[in-house]
Amino acid sequence: MRRSQKRKKALLVISDGGDNQSRYTAKEVENVVRESDVLIYAIGVFGGDGAYENPWLMNKIAEQTGARMFEANSFELPDIAKKIGIELRNRYVVGYSPSNQQHDGRYHTVEVRVIPPRGLPKLTPHWRKGYYAPMD
Repeated sequence: MRRSQKRKKALLVISDGGDNQSRYTAKEVENVVRESDVLIYAIGVFGGDGAYENPWLMNKIAEQTGARMFEANSFELPDIAKKIGIELRNRYVVGYSPSNQQHDGRYHTVEVRVIPPRGLPKLTPHWRKGYYAPMD
């Protein structure tokens, strides 16, 4: 994804959440995801004995990027893929310029609150949970 010339990138991960002798720890994966410039949508196909399932990690990875995780049975995959496609086509991009302009290279969290106009149902935002400040 780093070499892609496209400005907007999305990755779809379909998994049972099981860890099959991973080369990287959950923390290492989380750090790489934080630095990425890609939306990672996760589809969890669970339903086994639960011994190796990790929906928590899949959800955290998706949320870190501003996307989300869906849980599905195999027959629900087409509907979820359609929902993800609709979300990708209907995303709003909001810019953010921090008031704290420190160039410390640290990870800074971002909080987004949405107040829906009168008469609309509750809106659920999805956003990148933070950013790394530049080092200068």
